[in-house]
Amino acid sequence: MSNALDALIEIFTWVGLGGGSLLALVAVVLLLADGTWMPARAVVEDVEGGRVVRWFDDDGGVNEAPLSAHDDQKIGRADMADIFYRRGTAHRMRLTRSSPGVRFVSLLATGVLGLGAVAFVISIVLLFARG
Repeated sequence: MSNALDALIEIFTWVGLGGGSLLALVAVVLLLADGTWMPARAVVEDVEGGRVVRWFDDDGGVNEAPLSAHDDQKIGRADMADIFYRRGTAHRMRLTRSSPGVRFVSLLATGVLGLGAVAFVISIVLLFARG
């Protein structure tokens, strides 16, 4: 029984630390690929095709983007909204600073690394408890 428990803890340690490190690297690459998103205050307007938001970027240019059904529901009937636009790209905006994909991979990496760290600590404790 003790050998099976040691093997299981060892597997969790290696998979947790190795897999978590790999996922953390993927999260960093995704974060860099996502680019820089700047905050802005946007005006929400009704147009023929639905609702749009308009804002000024950091260069002083005027941008416009249509609201998706989800974003429109989140904003509600407000006349103004806090948005994030991608620097260097016209007419792209979202309501959150970070991408949901980057956030998911980062949290997954944290969880897997945490599992590996806990398994490592348990293996060290068991090593000294038996010795």
